[in-house]
Amino acid sequence: MIKSTDIHTGGCMCGDVKFKATGVPVVVAHCHCEECQRSSGAGHTTGAMFAVKNVSISGALAKFNYQSRAGNTVTKSFCPKCGSALFGQNDGMADHVTISLGTFDDSSKFEPEVVVFASNRKPWDLMGEKLMTFDKQPEWKPET
Repeated sequence: MIKSTDIHTGGCMCGDVKFKATGVPVVVAHCHCEECQRSSGAGHTTGAMFAVKNVSISGALAKFNYQSRAGNTVTKSFCPKCGSALFGQNDGMADHVTISLGTFDDSSKFEPEVVVFASNRKPWDLMGEKLMTFDKQPEWKPET
């Protein structure tokens, strides 16, 4: 069980970028959108969303921006040295950042809660049947 006082640390593969996130994530989600599949090289990404005010980052980041189908600008941030995909932000929720779960030093406490863009899920990328699943991105914004 994650507590509001927990500090979660992590970083990139080479160690040049490090981060700390405090507290309980707003949501932990699997995303099967085409962009996440391409950026991860897998069937989905899994990330924990935190309020920006609860995250600190050290080290240089490279960024790639693209337009989502909903018209928002999405920014993917990664280590310019080793290429580790670290963070995602959407200007529709600019005060939040999603941290790639595999970049935490210990991601064992995090538990995915939802699957988005399931209509794009590949048959070989299996998900737990108990997870709340949406064919597209649901109309939802985190509480501030």
